[in-house]
Amino acid sequence: QVQLVESGGGFAQPGGSLRLSCAVAEGTALSWHMGWFRQAPGQERKLVAIITTGGSPNYADAVNGRFTISRDNAKNTVYLQMNSLKPEDTAVYYCAARRSYLGYSGRPSDYKNWGQGTQVTVSS
Repeated sequence: QVQLVESGGGFAQPGGSLRLSCAVAEGTALSWHMGWFRQAPGQERKLVAIITTGGSPNYADAVNGRFTISRDNAKNTVYLQMNSLKPEDTAVYYCAARRSYLGYSGRPSDYKNWGQGTQVTVSS
């Protein structure tokens, strides 16, 4: 198990930007593939983006070209830069970690370690 501490999020207007951060509270982030997922009211949790220990990103089609996931292993932190935000991006965003030896995955059910979630609201 690993503790994940999220920060960022909040309110933005359509077309605006926000940045989320997720810090791995102990150990090294190098041991973990990291992902961002989101859950809107009444919907299932869905993949936003994942990044491997080697820094290779993958994105959901809905955010590809607008969001960027990155990691700073020296700071044990993963980021999600969200640009050109749309109202449909409104959701609670969760950071998740998966042990590197398990391989990376875009399925929420494959992740056992989650942050507390942070609300992102996009509205005019």
